[in-house]
Amino acid sequence: MTGRDLVVLGTASQVPTRHRNHNGLLLRWDGEGILFDPGEGTQRQFTLAGVPPRRVHRICVSHLHGDHCLGLPGMLQRLALDGAGQVVSVHFPASGLPYVERLCDASIGRYQPVRLDPIPLPAPASAAAPDVPAVPVASQAPHLVAEGPPLRITALALDHTVDCLGWRVEEPARRHLLPDRLAAAGVAGAAVGELLASGRVQAGGTTVTLEEVSEVRPGLAVAVVMDTRACDAAVELARGVDLLVCEATFLEGESFLAADYGHMTAREAATVAREAGAGRLVLTHLSARYPSPDGHLAEARAVFDDVVVAEDLAVIPLMAAGQA
Repeated sequence: MTGRDLVVLGTASQVPTRHRNHNGLLLRWDGEGILFDPGEGTQRQFTLAGVPPRRVHRICVSHLHGDHCLGLPGMLQRLALDGAGQVVSVHFPASGLPYVERLCDASIGRYQPVRLDPIPLPAPASAAAPDVPAVPVASQAPHLVAEGPPLRITALALDHTVDCLGWRVEEPARRHLLPDRLAAAGVAGAAVGELLASGRVQAGGTTVTLEEVSEVRPGLAVAVVMDTRACDAAVELARGVDLLVCEATFLEGESFLAADYGHMTAREAATVAREAGAGRLVLTHLSARYPSPDGHLAEARAVFDDVVVAEDLAVIPLMAAGQA
């Protein structure tokens, strides 16, 4: 099955609840599948969501706190069991290599072939304590994770209590034909194919170029910003994206806890979305102290209009900003 959407596999923070599993996000982009932060129980969430695990082609782990990575062994064994066959790249902060190696060898069994890709972070690395400043975004260049086709994936260091990465996934800009201009130029039928193939075509006694009847539009873009305080890197990752998935562990009433534990409030997440000019904001990673998501939704919508609070097993379509 093809298509572009986000399958929400888990939305809890440190402690899962009856209705919220540990973290897990699957971004399906045509034939590609990127799994972000497979927390405990992710394998079962795939089953409940009706999504075959073989849709996973790449795994991105923001950091090595357990609620973001303890589902990795099960996912790798499931991929091997299902006979997917492909090598799965696992991307993560370089300081987490010992933990990832243990996770990849956590039990007796056959594992999917894995390519580990540790990502070094700039010095100083992300905050190791609340009084250590975040890495200024100007001092770090995005780390290139994959350069397509079809997708470009980059990462930046965030401001958590351990080394943590945020992710940006985007497709290249593409040229789109404009039907009204094609009609005005008298280009139709087989001539359209010739125009696309050669860049020009004869129509109505004149030469029509591809540039005259088309325009370049940016490709779709998604940012995944997990555990972090509000920081410049979060805004940079989300700059102009169509979909921003952002942690919102706390509400403003517990902002002191957010700062201490390296997290954001719903208001801070919405502020990141507003400053970045994002399209739609999806809030996730909610603390178990909140029995209802209503407070997160209200707090975020006071700052940013297009907000969704993620629920487990939801499927969120990926579409250009303004079309949601």
